[in-house]
Amino acid sequence: MTDNQEKNKSSISPQLPINEKFFKEHVGLGLSFDLGVRKFIVLNKHIHLYYINGLCDTSYIIHLLEELTELNDTDNDPYKIKELVENRLVNQQISLIKTLDEAVDQVLSGLVVFFIEGQAMGFVVDVRSYPGRNPEEPDTEKVVRGSRDGFVENIIVNTGLIRRRIKDERLRNEIIRVGERSKTDICIAYIEDVADPGLIKLVKNQLEKIQIDGLTMGDKTIEEFIVSQGYNPFPLVRYTERPDVASNHLLEGHVIIMVDTSPSIIMTPTTFFHHVQHAEEYRQAPAVGTFLRWVRFIGIMSSIFLLPLWLMFVLEPSLLPEQIAYIGPTDTKNIPVIVQLFLADFGIDLLRMASIHTPTALSVAMGLIAATLIGQIAIDVGLFVPEVILYVAVASIGTFATPSYELSIANKMVRLLLLTLVAIFGVPGLVAGMTLFVLFLANIRSLNTPYLWPFIPFNPKAFVQIIIRTNVRGSVIRPSIVHPQNIKKQPS
Repeated sequence: MTDNQEKNKSSISPQLPINEKFFKEHVGLGLSFDLGVRKFIVLNKHIHLYYINGLCDTSYIIHLLEELTELNDTDNDPYKIKELVENRLVNQQISLIKTLDEAVDQVLSGLVVFFIEGQAMGFVVDVRSYPGRNPEEPDTEKVVRGSRDGFVENIIVNTGLIRRRIKDERLRNEIIRVGERSKTDICIAYIEDVADPGLIKLVKNQLEKIQIDGLTMGDKTIEEFIVSQGYNPFPLVRYTERPDVASNHLLEGHVIIMVDTSPSIIMTPTTFFHHVQHAEEYRQAPAVGTFLRWVRFIGIMSSIFLLPLWLMFVLEPSLLPEQIAYIGPTDTKNIPVIVQLFLADFGIDLLRMASIHTPTALSVAMGLIAATLIGQIAIDVGLFVPEVILYVAVASIGTFATPSYELSIANKMVRLLLLTLVAIFGVPGLVAGMTLFVLFLANIRSLNTPYLWPFIPFNPKAFVQIIIRTNVRGSVIRPSIVHPQNIKKQPS
């Protein structure tokens, strides 16, 4: 088949039965109950309307049909049918298409397509009404004081939540479709005169290169394509379900990626320190925010290093100063301490997984049972020493205090690795493990961004803003790591 024959095959035909045959052969018209066609006559011309049940607002479609059928009572010039129909399609978003492939894509996305007898074109009208929930506060990013709205699975709602906070004419929301079969809508959002053009181009190129059937896992699938993470457990992009957090990153010069059907959005580029900050710090006074940040940092550090350090002192009690020589188990058990630590740590993970799959009304009761009965009985029967339960619990609290769920899991994997090295090699194992851990993080790059910036490479001003929550009035410079076009946040 020649190129011209292929082009003619996919072109919209003035003969409506040919278009209908295409939909029957390629889309399953007549087999799929949710794909429908409404046939009617206007000014002695047949018109076909194609739609998907469940993705369209029926009231809008009925209103459009009423507007078009009224032409039979008010006009009698069939030669102007195209202009008359276009004028009666009372909707803010109408576009003209020339190919059946475009028509299929639009219909499957929830829009409706009108074909007019004698016209080798079609009108696309946006009457989408995706099923979903209303914006509500995300469970994983709650704040004591602040907005209670959050992103949902509807990309249109999500862009509206951003627009509500940034009413800048330079805010851009570019949409592309990814997935040979799913044809998932993906929105790339950035502020045109702030974001680095090179970063925008890089993100677009990475998205356009994606070759996959569908994005059933949404934004997570996109992440694995754009950053080539492989088996690196540390998150190379940051997720958020809060529109205020996403808007703040846009103003700093980041590029965000919104995937339809996903309630969380991707912010790029990000470093390790982006994952340890929380919106609560910026909802309080600078001094309070700094205090909360330090407490969170201590929790994160304890989730990584507390158990390996305690195990090292248990194995090498001579390293302990006399003032804290009481640290360590006072009696021995049949099970080695390292095995106790692994069992307790895995037990916490099992409890967390069970709570996710347990109805909310029962999850609290299950937690109490696990904490009071299982833990205490395990100590009474001699399975664990009390200190193991104590330190594993403190480390787990630090894990739960980590704002990024992905980072908390990665830190836990590092903790288990350090425990193994300490158990095998003792003090040298801990020193070597911590050194390799820092070197590993220093060698990670996310979209050409050093992962440990501003610590490595060191940037004093930016590092101070990491450890101290500065006053908003004093924060006038955008982070240099995103290479913003306009470096000043506030107008002079």
